[in-house]
Amino acid sequence: MIAQVVLFDGFDPLDAVAPYEVLSASGMVTRNGIEAEFVSAEGPRQVPSGLGGLSLRATAALRPQHADLVVVPGALGRLPDGNEPADDSIPAVLARTLDTPLPALLKESLDRPGLTVATVCGGSLVLAMAGLIEGRPATTHHMGRDLLAATGTVAVDARVVDDGDLVTGASVTSGLDVALYLLERELGPRVAHAVEKLIAYERRGTVWRGTGAELTVEV
Repeated sequence: MIAQVVLFDGFDPLDAVAPYEVLSASGMVTRNGIEAEFVSAEGPRQVPSGLGGLSLRATAALRPQHADLVVVPGALGRLPDGNEPADDSIPAVLARTLDTPLPALLKESLDRPGLTVATVCGGSLVLAMAGLIEGRPATTHHMGRDLLAATGTVAVDARVVDDGDLVTGASVTSGLDVALYLLERELGPRVAHAVEKLIAYERRGTVWRGTGAELTVEV
């Protein structure tokens, strides 16, 4: 399996590196592990993160026809303060992705049968602001949940939300949980458990799915 982890200007490094490392680690514990690579919508390039001088190199272009998993991180910048978004605020950094080839490639990814798009933290807002997940359940960082809901997405207060070909994670560190869940879903619980032991981290929380008994009370 091929996992393409998307980089864009201002991305949050932990959002990208955590799932990249977890997914790549599957190859250390099973013969048929996941091959992860950093990509960008524009192709191979050095991509500046939102953390000072830190950048990562995208070694390839995002190619939905080539990938089995596409992982979209969030951004790192100034926290929203209720005023007009500054150019270096997280919402502004995420909004700038709309002026790149990324939204069209993410639409192609969601349209391709058999491909799963996963997001970490504000990554779901990239999809939502592009109008790609209206009416679908998803999660994001708690500070961005109102913005997520304003796009017509069904904002869920859960650490990981599974809506079939869309798997979303809530906060920065949820990239570990999203990736471990994808390992369990795609390669099985033995692989996921082995990687948990390898990185000394246990996946947190129940994965939300829109199945099962109806709730009689909202909590």
